[in-house]
Amino acid sequence: MATVSCRLFSFLCCLLFMIISQTSAQSSPLSRICVNEKGNYTANSTYQTNLNTLLPNLTSNTEIDYGFYNFSYGQNIDKVNAIGLCRGDVKPDACRSCLNDSRVSLTQLCPNQKEAYVWFDKCMLRYSNRSIFGVVETLLPLDYMWDLNNATDVDQFNQVLFNLMRNLKGAAASGDSRRKYAADNATVSTFQTIYGLVQCTPDLSWEACNGCLDGAISEIPKCCNARSGVRVIAPSCNIRYETYGFYDPTPSPSSQGNCHVSNTSRTAIVIAVPVVGVVVLVLSFICIYLRMRKPRKYFEINDDEIITNESLQFNFDTIRVATNDFSDSNKLGQGGFGAVYRGRFSNGQVIAVKRLSRDSGQGDTEFKNEVLLLAKLQHRNLVRLLGYCLEGRERLLTYEFVPNKSLDYFIFDPTKKAQLNWERRYKIIVGIARGLLYLHQDSQLRIIHRDLKASNILLDEEMNPKISDFGLARLFVVDQTGGSTSRIVGTYGYMAPEYAMHGQFSVKSDVFSFGVLTLEIVSGQKNSSLHNGERVEDLLSFAWRNWREGTATNIVDPSLNNSSENEMMRCIHIGLLCVQENLANRPTMAAVTLILNSYYQTLPVPSEPAFYMDSRTGSLPHVQSWEYNSRATISTESANESAQELVNEASITELDPR
Repeated sequence: MATVSCRLFSFLCCLLFMIISQTSAQSSPLSRICVNEKGNYTANSTYQTNLNTLLPNLTSNTEIDYGFYNFSYGQNIDKVNAIGLCRGDVKPDACRSCLNDSRVSLTQLCPNQKEAYVWFDKCMLRYSNRSIFGVVETLLPLDYMWDLNNATDVDQFNQVLFNLMRNLKGAAASGDSRRKYAADNATVSTFQTIYGLVQCTPDLSWEACNGCLDGAISEIPKCCNARSGVRVIAPSCNIRYETYGFYDPTPSPSSQGNCHVSNTSRTAIVIAVPVVGVVVLVLSFICIYLRMRKPRKYFEINDDEIITNESLQFNFDTIRVATNDFSDSNKLGQGGFGAVYRGRFSNGQVIAVKRLSRDSGQGDTEFKNEVLLLAKLQHRNLVRLLGYCLEGRERLLTYEFVPNKSLDYFIFDPTKKAQLNWERRYKIIVGIARGLLYLHQDSQLRIIHRDLKASNILLDEEMNPKISDFGLARLFVVDQTGGSTSRIVGTYGYMAPEYAMHGQFSVKSDVFSFGVLTLEIVSGQKNSSLHNGERVEDLLSFAWRNWREGTATNIVDPSLNNSSENEMMRCIHIGLLCVQENLANRPTMAAVTLILNSYYQTLPVPSEPAFYMDSRTGSLPHVQSWEYNSRATISTESANESAQELVNEASITELDPR
């Protein structure tokens, strides 16, 4: 009885402490900075008008449910850029409420500064007259808060703490453009667990987020060594750890540890009982409503998938007007599926419209496939679907307009390739890798693209790559990695041998295509080419021969200077690893991304590529491993699993570029 009373008392104390902490944190800011160096605005000025217009409307888009808002308002020197970020576990309504409170506090705390930011427990608000999107903030200082209590066994505590923070940093940095957030716990001893949380603004790149969090974590020993709880806050990222559960969702009930774990779990159980009843009741009403309401219009993707999102559907007349009745002057290209047109909506937004051919049955499956996939995918390195149109025999897909055409337009042109220096080429390789990693691992779905090639990589105004043309892609459940087909579709020069010859495809098929694409970008040459009507040595054979003979610099495009030779050699090495014949030896895109973003990896020795386009002449000898300040070895994983396809087979052969 005494034990139960003690536990109950401890539970109530912990619960009261967390409630008080949360209440006080919400009532006053944790940190705020008014930046005087960026100048002040005067009352009733254009800047103040823009600020007063932007901040109240920052969270007005209720479709944003991931807690990140980044918008601008105004022009030139009076333009206001604002970022609102909520802690990754905060629900949408609570997020918007926190940010609305923050804007009132911030304009009162910093009444006339052009740049300012404020942190509350659950959200951060920041605005400036300079560009702050996608930029790691190094001008504004870090802020620290710590618990007055010290850890007992400092060495063990620090070891567990920094292992936890390192894992969280990697998970958060790998997030997509909506959320870069991670939270977890680690056990120090039977009586102590560390709960950690890290977060970046999602507009940052992998490197930027990783670097920002690295800097924040490295501050812990300097400011707050051995403290049992610490926050480090910066404009672009923040970290926090405590010895009690402070974020939601709470640790699972099965977790064993100190009183904070068990108490938090019990809290979840106490709260969950009435909540479950309410949820069941709500779901019952929803089911009744769905049965009684009038059916809505929809179109069928296949037997398993139906899209009913009418917010994505455009009126045909709207698109017809935007493209000037699909005039030839607005035509961007022609493919087997139909034509692509440039258009402009009445609000000034420029779009690209894919119009399927009316007279051909081909492409209908691809059209539905792209709507299904792209409507669910959001990543900076994937082309963004704005909507679709289904009226009569018209099948239209509307995308963001990407002004610099496709990669093949530049990389294979003797004159235009000069616009792609090595820095741009490396950025393109890294961007494609990130896009594929998102498709294979980080999105809600598992997507195998099946037609990755230079003409399907679009380049935006800053030459950032965007993977396009998902008509041949395949959708799988999370634990599936491949499948097989009797109908081979795609582009021959980029096909993995197991797919070209046996119809077997997997995430490693996309890895093979990425390897070919990487070698093309480095060399500026197509994988296969014709000379006087006869096939000459293809790129894979050429690359392998020079690699084997120690003359890998011959692979590099002569138009590039050798100032980044080490980086170029590493990309050639990656390309050869990706095109190995045995798919189990090819790295995953997670491993490829890690290699591209680190100079401290030892790469495995590549084996002979798959020369399935040419006759085989026998085995080639192994070569020595290339090392780049090595401290670790990238491991590969097998992808021999086969899986059932969730999307019907496509009937078209090859889709030409947009």
